[in-house]
Amino acid sequence: MTRKYFGTDGVRGRVGEGAITPEFVLKLGWAVGQVFAREGRSKVLIGKDTRISGYMFESALEAGLVAAGVDVLLLGPMPTPAIAYLTRTFQARAGIVISASHNPYYDNGIKFFSGDGSKLADDVELAIESAVDLTMTTVASADLGKVRRIDDAAGRYIEYCKSTVASGLSLKGLIIVLDCAHGATYHVAPAVFTELGAEVVVMGASPNGLNINADVGSTHPVALQQRVADEAADFGIAFDGDGDRVLFVDANGDLVDGDELLFIIAAERLRRGKACPGVVGTLMSNLGFELALKDLGVGFERANVGDRYVKERMNALDWDLGGENSGHIICADVSTTGDGIVAALKVVGAIVGSGKSLAELRAPVSKFPQIMENVRINSPVDLKNSELVAAVEAVELELAGRGRVLLRASGTEPLLRVMVEGEDATQVAALCQRLADKVRKLSS
Repeated sequence: MTRKYFGTDGVRGRVGEGAITPEFVLKLGWAVGQVFAREGRSKVLIGKDTRISGYMFESALEAGLVAAGVDVLLLGPMPTPAIAYLTRTFQARAGIVISASHNPYYDNGIKFFSGDGSKLADDVELAIESAVDLTMTTVASADLGKVRRIDDAAGRYIEYCKSTVASGLSLKGLIIVLDCAHGATYHVAPAVFTELGAEVVVMGASPNGLNINADVGSTHPVALQQRVADEAADFGIAFDGDGDRVLFVDANGDLVDGDELLFIIAAERLRRGKACPGVVGTLMSNLGFELALKDLGVGFERANVGDRYVKERMNALDWDLGGENSGHIICADVSTTGDGIVAALKVVGAIVGSGKSLAELRAPVSKFPQIMENVRINSPVDLKNSELVAAVEAVELELAGRGRVLLRASGTEPLLRVMVEGEDATQVAALCQRLADKVRKLSS
């Protein structure tokens, strides 16, 4: 279905350009109100991350919703998964998140959760898009929406996060470095881990509206790796700007990505005697991760890149664990969406419960070298082109069943992503370069 404004996860872009303007967001809020007001008086939550433009877009959304006769609950800066959770607990019709996730401060976006804390259904998104194109009107003054701020939103979410781990779990004796990316977890994550007994060293927790994701967080883990070494910590945890992604750093300073974290969570479930029929990854999940799960007797399925597609595949298979190597992890037994803090607690629970270090728990995943080249193309390349298909088949033949090839067009730039994965790094690099050259030739 063709969409004018919505991407795979709401509306996102550069502040002041396209749909990311106060004028459009005002109309978007009104359109959301129009759609949900059809079912009677509605209540909608609004949360945001810490970027400076969030104030502007919060006000615009609030005005649009109120004009449509919808009541609004303001949560302030909160992680994206917190909005999903609180939308359910307040029995709201929808939750709105003002965030551009791991992007820099000059980007922003608007994404939505339904009343059950899941992404909006396609038909609802299309209805909102249709309403955006209508002439904006205002309900009678007596019917205007009312607004109130939820002052205890952070406390509610902190208690929820703690409830997702085994009763009596104590992190006493652990030294943990938390990198909050100057983002939405800055006032939540430290409280969660401190209240569970850990000695917490906090970094990236001084947001000023402009420093979100700037050289910190899960997209820039080098600072955390150094801090873990400086503090002689047991491990470090890095969130992204809106708190739906998480990566770890072990005591040796090595980065532990989403694939490895998913493996640790799956293995811990089996250790505790719980069922784990399978894990959903993506086309970018490392082959070594897939093979490690196979050794555990755990199934594995790949979805398209994007948490929306991961969750859809999880629902279809009736599996409750999935995610991406970027650290977007969905533990559907306790959460409806990817939650960095909840996923981190699952991993920390495995460390405490097994008595093993993070390095020991991730050791069974022998990651294959994976090379990706973003090829800028002058004209669209048909992935079914006979020359390209033959080139891919030749590379796969050389990999002899112990590797993968993936060609994927970028959804936002004139790029074709060429990825080759295999056991030998030198061979993988050469094969990736060969395919990239073929793509350049075909697009010239």
